Amino acid sequence: MSVLAELRSRFLTALQPVTDDAAAYLSMIRPAQDERFGDFQANCAMPLAKQLKTNPRAVAQQIIDRLDCADLCEPPEIAGPGFINLRLKGDWIEAALNAACTDARFGVSQTTQPLNYVVDYSSPNVAKPMHVGHLRSTVIGNAVVRTLRFLGHQVIADNHIGDWGTQFGMIIFGYKNFLDASAYQQDPVGELARLYRLVSQLSEYHNSLKQLPLVQQKLSDAEQALQLAEQQEPADKSHKKRQKQLRNDLATAREAVAGHEARIAAINEDAQLATLAQQHPDIAQAARLETAQLHAGDSENRDLWDTFLPHCRAALESVYERLGIEFDITLGESHYQPMLADVVTSLEQQQLARRSDGAMCVFIDDNEAPFIVRKSDGAFTYATTDLATIKYRIEQLQADVILYVVDSRQAEHF
Repeated sequence: MSVLAELRSRFLTALQPVTDDAAAYLSMIRPAQDERFGDFQANCAMPLAKQLKTNPRAVAQQIIDRLDCADLCEPPEIAGPGFINLRLKGDWIEAALNAACTDARFGVSQTTQPLNYVVDYSSPNVAKPMHVGHLRSTVIGNAVVRTLRFLGHQVIADNHIGDWGTQFGMIIFGYKNFLDASAYQQDPVGELARLYRLVSQLSEYHNSLKQLPLVQQKLSDAEQALQLAEQQEPADKSHKKRQKQLRNDLATAREAVAGHEARIAAINEDAQLATLAQQHPDIAQAARLETAQLHAGDSENRDLWDTFLPHCRAALESVYERLGIEFDITLGESHYQPMLADVVTSLEQQQLARRSDGAMCVFIDDNEAPFIVRKSDGAFTYATTDLATIKYRIEQLQADVILYVVDSRQAEHF
């Protein structure tokens, strides 16, 4: 039994003689924020009193006089301007716990309004090794699925794997240019992961070479701004706050410079990596073109993708098997690829998306970065795939609710 639901049901009966819209006040009956005041608290007397133009403590007393909860709670108490505090009876708690111990469902009833949930969790990129973040999402997501099913909901556990994104363009470029055939023969997934890391490292190196002068200038500007601010006498709290912000800006600029310098040094100090970097100055763009060609149906890239994918998925399944995790469906990004062009066309026709620097973007108020749905090279993005996925889940899977178990850093994306 849900104690909160039971209390709200009893308050509904007590509130009906007081107001014509008793149900509107039930959300004001909630667990107490401070256990000193009891287990639950009803805060409906104050707004009711304002509506009735009377004393809120008098309204609270009217509610208590009509409230039938003697079997469940100690006598209710009125506190402050009209809060109703409720404390569960010790013998009722004891009886409820004893009953739960002998109940196969531990006293938890199934919902009377089952919904169709799609739960999106784990969702690794198949071309990369899983890391602790995937473990967290996988375990939490599996717990959510089990809980919802226990409550009587229909649940589709969906592992939305990354099998079509930019990481495959990087791997394809690496395979064509840096493959160790012997290593690939012995451990395909291990060699593909190495190729991905190598292309990523070389791409970051060239990006750091371009960015370093810019971040060094920002560091110099931050140092000068702080020096100037510290030379001035602090006039008020706002000045001290400004100095604190400038110190934070300086620390951020120093970290940015140090990061770029470390990435550059890692390549320059390794003769083999330095040679590869010199041979491939436009590696990031080349990898993006491989992705675009894959998405456009290039036969060579598609054949490589078809070869890589079974190895990668087998490696993931071995992890899930050890964890005892099963999914109802595993529809990767590639499943939605045929739908992406229509998503962009629909957004454009509705004037929700427009071109910016060659890319198709959705601009959202209060978001600094645009929502890119098609890059300037013609490749689609995770954003496009996620929109197509939502459309599929609502139209084909008939989802009432879609839950995503992801890192909070993806908040702006969602």
